[in-house]
Amino acid sequence: MLFLADESSDFSVARALRAAGHDVTTVADILPRADDQHVLDLARREQRILLTEDKDFGQLVYADQQASGGVILMRYPANARTALPGDVVQLVADRGPDLVGRFVVMKPGRYRLGSKKP
Repeated sequence: MLFLADESSDFSVARALRAAGHDVTTVADILPRADDQHVLDLARREQRILLTEDKDFGQLVYADQQASGGVILMRYPANARTALPGDVVQLVADRGPDLVGRFVVMKPGRYRLGSKKP
């Protein structure tokens, strides 16, 4: 699968997904300090699922009705960070194609899969 890791995303997630055979591009490598709208547009154009810890993407996708190729918003507190990379890899392994076009909120031990937008 194709992913775009936002600058707010823990780089260990990108490394874990790459190790699992996924294509992950990082905003820090290609567009440092890009604004959220530009990042969301890039992910959509390249048909990548956006990996982020920035809640502002929820505002763009839901309140502003912006299209996306999918977003995984990771909400892990400091005491659960070590589980984050493995949990994301497991989510992708379990739900894979179901993630495309959806807004997913991940928390330790659970996730919420939003409905697909037309």
